[in-house]
Amino acid sequence: MKQLISTNDPTIIPFARALLQGEGIDCFEMDVNMSILEGSIGVFPRRLMVADSDYDAAVTVITDNGIEAYERP
Repeated sequence: MKQLISTNDPTIIPFARALLQGEGIDCFEMDVNMSILEGSIGVFPRRLMVADSDYDAAVTVITDNGIEAYERP
């Protein structure tokens, strides 16, 4: 799996998931429990992961809709 998005914004992940599901791309949200435990103050970002084979298509879908894809430093 590859990381597609990493964000503290609670609106980005659901929007990206809806876009990807609309295109038939499966995704998995990580760090949800850690984000909830810290009290939603935005310290720990949530991550959205996709299969390696779907990564390029997923990047295209989210960037076409104004969401920045995660880029490794």
